[in-house]
Amino acid sequence: MRIEVVSDVVCPWCFVGKRRLEQALAIVRGGAPGGAADVHVAWKPYELNPDLPREGVDRAAYRRAKFGGLERSQMLDARLLAAGESVGISFAFDKIQRTPNTFDAHRLLWLADSLGRQDALAEALFRAYFLDGRDAGDHGVLADLAAASGIPQERAAALLAGRDGEADVRREEDRAIRSGIQGVPHFIIDGTRQISGAQDPAVIAAAIRDALGTAANAEA
Repeated sequence: MRIEVVSDVVCPWCFVGKRRLEQALAIVRGGAPGGAADVHVAWKPYELNPDLPREGVDRAAYRRAKFGGLERSQMLDARLLAAGESVGISFAFDKIQRTPNTFDAHRLLWLADSLGRQDALAEALFRAYFLDGRDAGDHGVLADLAAASGIPQERAAALLAGRDGEADVRREEDRAIRSGIQGVPHFIIDGTRQISGAQDPAVIAAAIRDALGTAANAEA
């Protein structure tokens, strides 16, 4: 069974959603050993800020422009800090200096998928940005994260220096928009069941169990 996660690497709720998906899969496996053993998670692109310059922008200025001031931004951060702690994420928003353009990060995830290293890279990107404050749009940072995720650094560097994956990423983004997705994370389970937002693990687990049960009945 395939679970597609439409997300952006600078979306904090997507990082929370990744942890809740992992908890949901653990619930399913705990209830029926091996029941979720063949689940494949695929990360699909969605840019929250597709119009940002390729070098990104100063985060404080971006937040002031988006939320009308830092006070509302800080209120939202407080909510996210609590949500993060509930799933073992210690968001370090104070370390983040820039809001990056994430298109190249999505191209790198596209490459990672073909190498079987996509989930590892998604984890590395989330951790680098939200825990270490690293620039997820910087090519040097991206190449380092790729190497740490098991992707040959020369392949990552070649991708970032060229245009490979651009058309595929644009196509996937267009598909998400055409399907009506307006926010992330968005989970597509077995191509039929959809969950919008970083829902409770029990909600995600129920949808996975339902999909597994339907698949088992179809094979019987």
